[in-house]
Formats: sequence, C-alpha cells, structure tokens
Amino acid sequence: MVCALGAAVCFGTATVLQAVAARAAGEQGGGGGEAALLLRAVRQWRYAAGLALDGLGFVFQILALRSVPIYAVGAALAASLAVTAVVAARLLRVRLSGAEWAAVGVVCAGLALLGLASGAEGDRGGPAWLPYALLATAAVVLLLGAVGGRLTGRPRALLLGLGAGCGFGVVEVAVRLVNSLAPSALLTDPSLYALLLGGGAAFLLLTSALQRGSVTTATAGMVLGETLGPAAVGVLWLGDHTRAGLGPLAVLGFAVAVAGALALGRFGEAPEPAAQPEAEPVR
Repeated sequence: MVCALGAAVCFGTATVLQAVAARAAGEQGGGGGEAALLLRAVRQWRYAAGLALDGLGFVFQILALRSVPIYAVGAALAASLAVTAVVAARLLRVRLSGAEWAAVGVVCAGLALLGLASGAEGDRGGPAWLPYALLATAAVVLLLGAVGGRLTGRPRALLLGLGAGCGFGVVEVAVRLVNSLAPSALLTDPSLYALLLGGGAAFLLLTSALQRGSVTTATAGMVLGETLGPAAVGVLWLGDHTRAGLGPLAVLGFAVAVAGALALGRFGEAPEPAAQPEAEPVR
C-alpha cells in the first residue's frame, strides 16, 4: 500500500504539470490530430517532468501490484486526484472549497479502510485467453480514441476518458500476468504487448481529454475505467481476496475512495489562470 500511495503522489503531481502543458500545446494551434497534439505537448518541460514522475509512479505501481490486490491499487491510483487537488492548491494557487477538502478526507478514509481489509495478491495466473483479451481491449481503446476525436461536447469527453481509463486498467492487469523478465519470454508474452499498447493509447487519449471538452466528465470516465474492470478481473480470475471476514469493509473502502475521487474530477484539468486586475489609470 505504501508503494500504491507513492504511485498516487507521482501520478497526481504529474497530472497538474501535464494538464498545463496540454492546454498550452492546444493554444499553439497547428492541427494534425491527437498525435500531433501529444508531440507538441511533449516538447514542453512541464510535460517532460510529468512523464518522469509518471515513470517513477509506474515503478511504484508495479511493486504494489506484485504485493496487494488489483482493487486496492486501482483505488489508490484513482485517489491520485486528491493529490492533484492538493498540489493545484499549493502550486497553482487554486482555492479548494470546504466540500472539496471534505472529498479529499473521504478519499483518505476510503483508502484507510481498504488498507485494513486488503489481503495478499491473488495466487492464480488467470485463464490462458486473458492476455489475448487484454491485447484486444488495448486495440479497442485505440479505436475509441479515433471515434471519440470526431465527437464534441460531453460525449467526446466521456468516451476519451473512459477509453483512457480502460487503457490504464489493461496496464494494471497486464503487470500481474507477466511471469518472467527473461528477454526470450518477454518477446513472446502477449501481456507485454497489451501493456505497451494499452499504456500508450491511454496517454494519447488522456492528453486529448485534458485539452478539449469537459475534463471533469473525462476524468470521471477515466476513474471508472481504471478501477471497476481491473478490480473485477482480479477477484474473478486472479484470486484477489480480502482478509478473513473483512470483505464488506473492503467493498465499503473501495466505494468511498472512488466516490471521493469522482467528486474531485475537476482537478484532472489544468486550472484556468487567474485574471490579472487592470491597472488603475494614472491621474
């Protein structure tokens, strides 16, 4: 859980940096679609710093997924929005309302309940078809990005956010399915290709969602996509479980943490710069 929370801190801080860079890239114009937008964003130091934090967070995520159930890691990653809210309040001078501070507290309470109830990671490798299903899901995420890019308004934001969440969910499950780090085994492991394709597609869709449309809606879709599906896969096929007799507490903690994250969905978006007051005319 310490590693999962470390990943949440890294991802939450990276979101602030990447959102600012994505918006600036969009303001530069130039067209070219989602891939061109991503290339323009990557050239900015804030996005590069965010990617470095994402890399560190991914290392923490791998360590966590190798020790605790997917549902616990997924809830912790969704709670990165609480980190984003606090970082935005500190670094970007964003004022959090009392309700938003309460939502941060709700997230922390849900994670505390989940930490108390979580058991060890499952000991099953899953059915033989699961890696190929992940690979197919990653391909569908790319198709969602192509379709979502042609929509407008809330449907576009929801589709892109949900697609990004599913891509990150593919990464969560694929990490558990990689059994050997030997190069010969990795090159023939469909889980690795699902991880790379799902992660790349998720970053592409998330960058677009951060720059266009209702990012609150997109973030809600992302949170749902990266928590519910992977948690179900872990419980149904990978043997994830809770401590004896604490199943209801784990369900409550998961629901509370995700609900708090959804309440903080607006912090998936770069805060608007504060308007500068007009100078008084010289008399």
